[in-house]
Amino acid sequence: MFLARSTALMALCCGCATGESITLHQAVAQSLEKYPATRVLLEQVSAAAAGVQLARTSYLPRADFLAHLNRATRNNVFGMLFPQSTLPGISGPVLTSNSVTSVWGSAVGFLVSWEPFDFGLRKANVDTADAARRRAEAGVATTRLEVATAAADAFLTILAAEQAARSAQASVERAKALEQVVGALVKAELRPGADAERTRAETALAETQLIQAEQAVAVARAALAQFLGVAPAQAGAAAGKLLEMPPEVEAAGSVEQHPVVREQQVAIEEVKARQAALARSYYPKFALQGTLYARATGANPDGTTGSAASGLGPNIHNWGVGFTMTFPIMDRASIKAKSEIEIYKERSEVARQQQLVRDLNGRLEKAKAILEGARRAARQAPVQLEAARAVEQQAKARYQAGLSSIVEVAEAQRLLAQADADNALARLNVWRAMLAVAASKGNLDEFLDQTR
Repeated sequence: MFLARSTALMALCCGCATGESITLHQAVAQSLEKYPATRVLLEQVSAAAAGVQLARTSYLPRADFLAHLNRATRNNVFGMLFPQSTLPGISGPVLTSNSVTSVWGSAVGFLVSWEPFDFGLRKANVDTADAARRRAEAGVATTRLEVATAAADAFLTILAAEQAARSAQASVERAKALEQVVGALVKAELRPGADAERTRAETALAETQLIQAEQAVAVARAALAQFLGVAPAQAGAAAGKLLEMPPEVEAAGSVEQHPVVREQQVAIEEVKARQAALARSYYPKFALQGTLYARATGANPDGTTGSAASGLGPNIHNWGVGFTMTFPIMDRASIKAKSEIEIYKERSEVARQQQLVRDLNGRLEKAKAILEGARRAARQAPVQLEAARAVEQQAKARYQAGLSSIVEVAEAQRLLAQADADNALARLNVWRAMLAVAASKGNLDEFLDQTR
């Protein structure tokens, strides 16, 4: 069983044997390509870009074509109707009688309308749509950073779990070796039987820790597989330089270049663009218009009607050109209220940006402190491991010479197991702290280059 577990552990920790291991750089690149959250935001950027094109269409003339056919009565009266959408209008003279006789009416027409100038309103609307596009692009950068950081962290977690599993495997081997030695001494009646039971208990504990380490490897693989879009068995991690001590080079950049900060800056610019559009809304609207149309009716001016098909084909033609001006006089109050809303939104976005910068600076300082501590611990780990090995060897020698109890040997082996695990994880902890520093600054490129 022990041999089978060792073989399974090596297959789990060394995916490179099956050609399924990838580097950290490859894992990050693949997660950015396949993770659904990134693709969602990319589609939102495309939608925002289409919104810019939609805003630009306001510069184009508007052209409308109409074809109309009806069968209706022709009774008409003097009087006024306010503009409404319920009662249809009737053109022509007022008849002396009220008749239910119906006639055909038809019309075709073409109207072109173009706004020659707008005091900058259309450009302001285009700028607003463009700000929305840039904000969507900034959101993509933020999400890509988050996905890349999470994928890199999952990759390092796999390596850490594998190192912990290897350390646990070595602990099991040491416990079994001690169990054999103590068993021989007990059989020779040189040590009490309780010592053999204690070593079996220590071996069982080591095997339990190995099982937990194997479980951690499987969980870490599943986490990375989620980002890669593959099965956990295919999420093997090639350590490369990540088991070595990284160079003591601080990543360049500052939190002001973080994608979250840039996204928030674009959010402020978007609010300002909406303010500019509202400032240009309270102006007259001018339109150049041209029309060509034809109408026909089965009713004559004297009240008589034509033939059964009279009015089916438009036969009276007209054309016209004109210049129209409209001014929304009563919109000033609503535009002012909307402008005040945008002013408050701008203040809110500015305050949010200041909070983001402060939080990122705090996160960066914490990451730097963790990195410094991790480097110091990594330099001390080999010394601790060497001392623990010496203690373990001395404890075993003293026990075999009858100068100490099995408790001292067990404690020495536990100390060695802890030192071995700390040494295995020390350099990975430095890499993980470097990842946290790079993520706080918003750029993983330099960090990824150092791992190659």
